[in-house]
Amino acid sequence: MNRYFTYSDGSAWGSPALLCARDKTVTSGSTVYTILVLPAEGSGCTSPSGKYDVVVINGTTSSISVSLGKAATSLGMKYYAGLPAPVKRTDLTYLPDLSYQATFSLFTARFLLYQGKVNNVPGLAGFYHHTEMPLSDGAVWDAVLTVYRIQNSRIAQYQPSRSALVSPYIDSRAAFSGRVTVDQARNAVENIADTAGNVHLSIAVQDGMGTGKGGSFFGSESGNSVDQYAASIVGSGSWGSKYIAPTRDYFAALAEGVDGTGAELWANLEGMAPSTSQNPCDNSLRGQTTKSRMDKQLQQLGNAPVKVISFMWDPYFTCSGTWAPMLDRLKASSMTPVITDSIFYGNGDVLVTGQNLSGGTVQVKWTDTAGRVFDKTVAASSYNSTYGQQLGINPRLESVVAKLGATSLGSGKNYFIDVTNGSGQKNDALYSDRG
Repeated sequence: MNRYFTYSDGSAWGSPALLCARDKTVTSGSTVYTILVLPAEGSGCTSPSGKYDVVVINGTTSSISVSLGKAATSLGMKYYAGLPAPVKRTDLTYLPDLSYQATFSLFTARFLLYQGKVNNVPGLAGFYHHTEMPLSDGAVWDAVLTVYRIQNSRIAQYQPSRSALVSPYIDSRAAFSGRVTVDQARNAVENIADTAGNVHLSIAVQDGMGTGKGGSFFGSESGNSVDQYAASIVGSGSWGSKYIAPTRDYFAALAEGVDGTGAELWANLEGMAPSTSQNPCDNSLRGQTTKSRMDKQLQQLGNAPVKVISFMWDPYFTCSGTWAPMLDRLKASSMTPVITDSIFYGNGDVLVTGQNLSGGTVQVKWTDTAGRVFDKTVAASSYNSTYGQQLGINPRLESVVAKLGATSLGSGKNYFIDVTNGSGQKNDALYSDRG
C-alpha cells in the first residue's frame, strides 16, 4: 500500500460505499469502519503500478447527510451536502495538500457515487465546497482553485443534475497584509466561477462583518468611528481608515465579476459579531450581534446577490447572552424596513428598493444643483412586491416610489432616505447614496 488516509463525517457508510473487490466494512463495537482501497494511479479499481491508497471511513450513526436530505425534502427546502476536504499542507496550513490529488479526485467520485445511492432525494440540491479562500486573485490560491476544479468536474460526472456551492470571504482590512482590493475581488470571483466547468456554481460570498474582516458602511459614514465589535479586531478609528472599501463596493464589483460566467452571486451574511465582553455567546470566539447591525449588513449587499443566506452560524442565532437569542429578536422585528438601493431620477421621483417597504412614507434629504438643502416626507407610492422577480435579481426585493416633485440632485452630493412602512416600523440602518 502507498498511503493511508482517514475520513469521518460522523456517518457509518457501510455496504453502499463498496464498489471494488478490495473494499470492505469492519464493525468494532458501535463504530463502522468502511475501507476503500483506491488505485494511486489510473482509475476504477485496479492500479497499473500495483500501488494503492487506503481511505478508512469511520462513523457510528446512520448517514447524517441522508437524514438532512430527507428532512429538507419533507420541508420543501434545499440542502447542500459538504464535500470531502483535502488534507492541509504542513508548511502553509491554510492551503490544501495537492500531492495526492489523483486519490483525492477518486475519493470525491466515490463520495458522490455513495450519495447517489443513499441520498437521491429532491431536497439534495448539490454539494458544498469546504475548502475556503479569501476573494484574492493571488497565485498562492491557485491550489484552492484546483480543488474546486477537481470536485466540480466530479459533480458533473456523477451528479450532473445537482449544483455546487462555495463561500469565499471578503477581507478588506486596510492594515492586514492579506487585504484584498475591490479590483482583486472582482478578478478572484471570476477565477472561482471559471472552475465550474459544466456544473451550476453559486458563489455565496461571506461579507466579513461577523469576523471584523469587512466593513458595512456608506461613503457618508467613512469618517465615523467603527463600532465596538469591529474595533476589537482592527482597533479604534474610522471606517474609512480601517477598511479599504465598504462591503457595498465589493458586491457591486463581484456582480461584474460573475457576469457572463454562468455562475450565480449569492451573499453569505455573517450572523454574529466579533466577541467582546459586551456580547458573549457560549464562550465562543464570536459573539452575539444586533438586529440593526444585521440590517446594515443586508443593506450593504445592495441588489447584487440573487440570494442571501446566513450559513452554519446557528449557535449565534440561538444563544442567550447580553440579549435574548437573535432568533427571537429577528421574529420580534421582522417587519423592519431595509433599504438596499435607490435611484434618484431627474424628474424628482426616487425609486427605493428593499424589504418591508409598503404602505407608509419615505423621507428624503437631498441637495439640489443650486446647493439648496431639502428634507421632504411623502407617501410611498407604486408599491411593487415583485420588483426583484421582474428584474431577475433577488426575488425578495420590493420597491416603492417617492414623488418629490420638480427638483434636481447636485452632482456628487449625498442624499439620505428613511422609510416608515404601513406597520409603523422605521428602518434602523442609515441609508445614503451619492448623486
